[in-house]
Amino acid sequence: QVQLVESGGGLVQAGGSLRLSCAASGRTFSSYAPGWFRQAPGKEREFVAVVSYSGGTTYYADSVKGRFTLSRDNAKNTVYLQMNSLKPEDTAVYYCAVRKSGSAYNPTMYDYWGPGTQVTVSS
Repeated sequence: QVQLVESGGGLVQAGGSLRLSCAASGRTFSSYAPGWFRQAPGKEREFVAVVSYSGGTTYYADSVKGRFTLSRDNAKNTVYLQMNSLKPEDTAVYYCAVRKSGSAYNPTMYDYWGPGTQVTVSS
């Protein structure tokens, strides 16, 4: 099993920055490809930033491209999401997830999920 716990969420003003962390335990984190997803009230869960399993390429949703950056520290079994220039529409619960295979964009392909962390952006 893999256990994931997100942290770093909170309340921030528009234009501000936050860095989310996802700490993994159990199996080696490097064996999985990570992704960040988010879900706002009344909306479907959507991908934010995901990594291809074999290619090492990171893909970003159009809504966050240029503002968010996914990074990993395999030695710490941790994945990060640096969020800059935050907008009120970024308000959502953010989830970290990992998968072994399958489409990086499809949340049903992910094997393990964290409980989520709330990000609220005020204007």
